[in-house]
Amino acid sequence: MTRLWYGGDYNPEQWDPGVWKEDVALMRQAGVNLVTLGVFSWSSLEPAPGRYEFGWLDQVLDLLHEGGVSVDLATPTASPPPWFSRLHPEVLPVTADGVRLTHGSRDTYCACAPAYRDAARGIARALAERYHDHPALAMWHVHNEYGSTCHCSLAAARFREWLQERYGSLDRLNGAWTTAFWSQGYADWTDIEPPRKTQYLVNPTQFLDYRRFWSDELLAAFLEQKAELRTFSELPITTNFVFGGWVPVNHAQWAAAVDVVAIDDYPGRTDIGAEEQTAFAADLARSWAGGGRWLLMEQAAGTLNDGRRLQPKEPGRMARHSLSHIARGSQGALFFQWRASRGGSEMYHSAMVPHAGPDSRIFREVAELGAVLPALAEVADSNIEADVAILWDVECWWAMQGTHLPSSALDYLGAVRSAHRHFWRAGVTVDFAAPTADLSSYTTVVVPSLYLVSDEAAAALTAYVEGGGQLVVGYFSGIVDPDLRVRLGGYPGAFTDLLGVRVEEFHPLPIGGEIALASGGRGRVWSEDVRAVSAEVIERYAGGVLDGKPAITRHALGAGVAWYVSTELDDETAARMLDLSPSPVETVRRRLGDNTWTFLINHGDTQVDVPGELVAGELPVPPGGYAVVRSR
Repeated sequence: MTRLWYGGDYNPEQWDPGVWKEDVALMRQAGVNLVTLGVFSWSSLEPAPGRYEFGWLDQVLDLLHEGGVSVDLATPTASPPPWFSRLHPEVLPVTADGVRLTHGSRDTYCACAPAYRDAARGIARALAERYHDHPALAMWHVHNEYGSTCHCSLAAARFREWLQERYGSLDRLNGAWTTAFWSQGYADWTDIEPPRKTQYLVNPTQFLDYRRFWSDELLAAFLEQKAELRTFSELPITTNFVFGGWVPVNHAQWAAAVDVVAIDDYPGRTDIGAEEQTAFAADLARSWAGGGRWLLMEQAAGTLNDGRRLQPKEPGRMARHSLSHIARGSQGALFFQWRASRGGSEMYHSAMVPHAGPDSRIFREVAELGAVLPALAEVADSNIEADVAILWDVECWWAMQGTHLPSSALDYLGAVRSAHRHFWRAGVTVDFAAPTADLSSYTTVVVPSLYLVSDEAAAALTAYVEGGGQLVVGYFSGIVDPDLRVRLGGYPGAFTDLLGVRVEEFHPLPIGGEIALASGGRGRVWSEDVRAVSAEVIERYAGGVLDGKPAITRHALGAGVAWYVSTELDDETAARMLDLSPSPVETVRRRLGDNTWTFLINHGDTQVDVPGELVAGELPVPPGGYAVVRSR
């Protein structure tokens, strides 16, 4: 039976057993059909080494099954118990500053420590052996938000092993890391350390390789637990991907290792940017899933957090965010968490059942959404329509984080978000794609600030244009190769022939500054002294040292066209160039056979009458409202 999952993280170990029956009754009332169980319960499951206490979990699983609620059972390995840290102090993580952290939070481990990896496999095996055939079980959930790193001696030893596998010889490593600069040449593998805090700037390729290493090492830790679970169970196995600048995980690569791509999404803005970020995360998750279905594992029910304060979501906003994810491919909408904690570090984290209890606006909205989702289950197997792709490369993001760039305002994620925002505001759904992916199905491909580019990626993009594609390349692209060595001969390096331009000098703009364009538009962040070699000039700079110089160019190549945009365009200019018409209504189309489902989500404060191609006459979508229209 096709259905959409609805529910969230459930932490019954925080509550007296008398609350558990009330929880199950409220879950039925709210339409909950899946809860994630046990994520942070290691100390409750194994209060002492090798002594398991499963009785409480047995009761909870039985209650949930009786109530018709399925379980995504987690291994609790993101939060080792205090006794483990006491017995294995070498496992406590070390920061880049050389400070060994103490127990007292979650993620108090180094994933390179053998004792930790053994213990993680042990608890995973114990859970799988006991619960693999429990009727409530629907899915396995390994760990929580992989992303924690360490700079200890154990990590250093594993890093050296990884480098030897990657490079084979010190000569190759020294060449890739450009160690002739600042007398950093290595003559012995044991001299190589993690990129810890140092006197001035770290080696940028060393920094990038450490991110690559940790992605591989954490994946190995995940696969060890997955193997323990798979020994006893054939049910789907996943982990919840978390997105952030601190996360050294290549999710696009990891996607092949999970049975279900699952993400946590917590927008970092409280204005309309929260809706933009919600759609961004959903489209990115779909790209990691290869364009297929995925699952929103966590979101906040009642608040938005901008890093300074928790702002309540206005009535209806929780539903709009959830539907945006479902429209873009999620197989449901889950939250962290079911019931708000009375104490602990995240006691003010929003929940489906808030501190006020079920007699509250939040719970009523939770129940309302739970009543709507069964009617939308028919969309679960349909496909999302997208004719536009934006390139995304996490290694490019990492490279720009660890390199001394010509301007502190250069921001890869910001450039990608900006490109996505232009299309989102016009109701155009986009896919994200890897630089080396097959792009032939897209009419337009956008390449924002792709600083790091491989030869293979450059060749693939050239072939895309020659085959009839329309490529839009943003500023500060094509500059370095995968070893972070500058491509010589003029910028944009890997793309000079493709774009038909050559740049000798960058002209970073002052922080917060702008540059005028001849058509009246404005540029931000960046500008360049562009020479059009074989490209047509579409837009020029106006005033200043770049007066009259090309700002936007267009180069016909084969059957296609490659555009170059050498500055960050203001929203109006970008919309004009991309032929986009902004609208407050988020629009996503899904198709299966002859049926099309169109999601219309009005994020504005006035009613929008959607033209009658979907229904007879016009379809009024009220402010803050939504509609899903099935048509043939």
